[in-house]
Formats: sequence, structure tokens, C-alpha cells
Amino acid sequence: MSERIFGAMLLLLSIAGVYIGWDLKAPVSYEPVGPNTFPVLVFSLLALCAVGLMVTQRSPTQWPPAHVLRRILGMFLVILAYAWLFDRLGFVLSTFLMTIPLARAFGSTWMQAVAGALGMSLSFYFIFDRLLDVALPAGRWLKPLLG
Repeated sequence: MSERIFGAMLLLLSIAGVYIGWDLKAPVSYEPVGPNTFPVLVFSLLALCAVGLMVTQRSPTQWPPAHVLRRILGMFLVILAYAWLFDRLGFVLSTFLMTIPLARAFGSTWMQAVAGALGMSLSFYFIFDRLLDVALPAGRWLKPLLG
């Protein structure tokens, strides 16, 4: 039953996505198909998958224990906070703060979590910003140090 409910929600989402994507217009178009093709295709495929999810017969879903669902919810909230803080604190600090609770959720010690978060946030910043030339927010506190 939960698969049918989830399929119905996905179908509603895909219908809304196709409706919104259908009217996408670009003032200057360099592509022959236009900007609405990709969202309409993706949401149409999502609608087909949602219908398939609703009509196929499956055995009843076995939900994980409550403590597993709480951990998943906690990780979701950490990633949601990461997205909210990304522009405000910059890539390095927000990635550092996100990595620590996620590492702890997967069983690391505090020392491993902090060391891994520090290494990941700094190395990823330099890889993406300096080597790959992907513009990442530095945050106000780090801008004077990096130049």
C-alpha cells in the first residue's frame, strides 16, 4: 500500500513538473529543442515510473526499526542544514560542520570525525575551486585567508 501512496505522490509531482516545464522559454535559444525539453522528459519518465509503481503487485513493505528511521531523519536534517548554511558560512565551514555528525552517525570517533571533516572540507575546496575552477562560496571568514 505504501508503494501506491508514494507512486501517487510522485505522479502528482511529475504532472506539476511537466506543467511548469512546458512553459519554459528562453529569451535567446542556442539549442534547437529549447529549454523545456529536459524537464518535460525527466518528469514524463518520472510519471511512467510512478504509474508502474502503483500498478505492480509487491509483497508488503517491511519498514526498518524506529532507531534506523531516526538516524535517517537525523542525517536528512544535517544535510538540510548544510544546504541552508552553504552560502552563509561558505563551502569549507559548512562542509566541515556537516561531515562531523555524518561521520559520527557511521560510527567514527570524535577525533576521526574532526580530522576527516577538516581534511575533506579543505581538500575539496582546493580541488574544486583551484583545480577544477568551480566557483564555491568561501564565506566571509575565509576570504581574507585565501585571497
